[in-house]
Amino acid sequence: MNTPHRQNAPDAGTRDRKASHDLDDAGYLARFYGEGADTYNQRNRHGYYGPVVITALAAAMQTAYLAKEREAVEILDAGCGTGLVGVQLQSLGFRQLDGFDLFDEMAEKAREIGVYRHVQGNVDLNGSLSEYPNASYDMTICCGVFVQRHVRPHGLRELARVTRPKGMVIVSTRKSYAEAALFEDEVQRLHDAGIVGLRQCLKDARYYDENAHYWVLQIPDTAAAQREEQP
Repeated sequence: MNTPHRQNAPDAGTRDRKASHDLDDAGYLARFYGEGADTYNQRNRHGYYGPVVITALAAAMQTAYLAKEREAVEILDAGCGTGLVGVQLQSLGFRQLDGFDLFDEMAEKAREIGVYRHVQGNVDLNGSLSEYPNASYDMTICCGVFVQRHVRPHGLRELARVTRPKGMVIVSTRKSYAEAALFEDEVQRLHDAGIVGLRQCLKDARYYDENAHYWVLQIPDTAAAQREEQP
């Protein structure tokens, strides 16, 4: 719960981060996430619960549903930033980690921490993830991407595509984004098409300056057959 003084006078990092979420401005985003890569972790060291919550969900889903041992589970960290999620995953025993980010500066910081096998920069989730083949990962985790207006919900389809049948896509959506972007409608469309099944939705949970929803989606066995039928 926020204390009164935090509610009335949020720190500069919180104000800047919230502004980056609310603006559909590529130049502003490039400055905030690209030019600010060196100080990103320091600005987010207090009160940013997203990586902790989403990786705890990943660990629970692996234990409950995946046959592989944790250290063999292959994970794509979509929108990895400077690697905060990767660090949490490694602390929980995950070892086979890849990542990508829109900004090269952020991706370089993620490479430097040494927890990923490979990190790709300049990857936009609004487009095709052409460098990632179908069904490449047991889990795809996306923390902090579906919070910004410039990222459209249909990017979820690509995350599902690169995830193996019976695998998991785990995504955080800032509460206001989920409502404004009709994210739940996209989840429903993918469900109706047989592309994902909704395993769990943790609603109104801690994230950062605002609470978020955390979505756990499972890829059905039928997804493999559907991919083979596509031209």
